[in-house]
Amino acid sequence: MIKRSLLLSLLLVTGGVHAQDQAAPDLAKAKQTAETLCVGCHGADGNSPIPVNPKLAGQHSDYLFKQLKNFKGWNGKPAERENPIMGGMVAALEEADMKALAIHFSSQTLQPDSAKNPDLAKLGQNIWRAGLPTKGVPACAGCHGPAGAGLPAQFPRIAGQYADYTEAQLKAFRDGVRKNDPAQMMQTIALKMTDPEMKAVADYAAGLR
Repeated sequence: MIKRSLLLSLLLVTGGVHAQDQAAPDLAKAKQTAETLCVGCHGADGNSPIPVNPKLAGQHSDYLFKQLKNFKGWNGKPAERENPIMGGMVAALEEADMKALAIHFSSQTLQPDSAKNPDLAKLGQNIWRAGLPTKGVPACAGCHGPAGAGLPAQFPRIAGQYADYTEAQLKAFRDGVRKNDPAQMMQTIALKMTDPEMKAVADYAAGLR
């Protein structure tokens, strides 16, 4: 009976230690990865110096983790989000690396972009708050929040994001280049929007705080 109790205790302790090891993200390694692999396009702190590349600082870690996973093909299956550059970048990363990297960038302070065109931003504000009812386009705020804060895992924070990047992603959804959105929601929405409407929403979102 005593031996059995000791064995059970040992198994519980070993299992607990293993679980802790599995759960603990290696943030030091993630920081090093950010400063070497990611820095050129996104900046070491996730504040990309180039408007065509997204700002990752302050983004939800769950969402970042999902995107990193989607860029890589798993178990012989193609990547859910096809991008030759990002595909190459994540090729050597395992899930634990991606999770730690996502936490690293989410913990950084965003240096937000700003709206550039008052007229565009006004149109963008209307679409953000009320959508385009005659086209069946819902308000952006419904999923991304009134202030663009988003919802972890599913809907990204868009507030302060580069307008160029946001506009490019809307067009990618419309053109079928990007297809990793939940239930094809963004693909359906983007198909109903014109280029000027996309540009307006992107410009307005860049100025949200």
